[in-house]
Amino acid sequence: MKQYKYTINGAEYDVTIRGIQGDKAQVEVNGLPFEVQMHGSSLLEENLPESATGAAAPAPAAQPAAETPAAAPAPAAGKSAPGSGTPVKAPLPGVVTKVNVAAGQAVKAGDVVLVLEAMKMENNICAESAGTVSAVCVAAGDSVMEGTTLLTIA
Repeated sequence: MKQYKYTINGAEYDVTIRGIQGDKAQVEVNGLPFEVQMHGSSLLEENLPESATGAAAPAPAAQPAAETPAAAPAPAAGKSAPGSGTPVKAPLPGVVTKVNVAAGQAVKAGDVVLVLEAMKMENNICAESAGTVSAVCVAAGDSVMEGTTLLTIA
């Protein structure tokens, strides 16, 4: 097990690599478990750098498959890259259970734009300002970290 601390776009992440089997790594990011599919990497657990902390710890040569603010995979159907405008960010880590808006939809300040489940509680995420949704970056079922851009309002 290797532990790392990363700072990405000002947000800190504690990453633990639990194990690697073939092209799959079992990782934990800020306490949330992920199975990461590595592409084009011959990374082995014994070749990982020693545990490190700091603003820019050396990263293993694996490509992240879990969504992170640094390098998210290409958006899946129903999702898009962050658009122009004001981002609505996750206030805490959790799982998106419902997305109530779509790109192009007008919203008012206070409208519930999505629901985020954290610690077995549903949290309504509201628009902070009126405008038009320029992008929806998540879908129901997605795990997100604190600070992840969920959608943007222009």
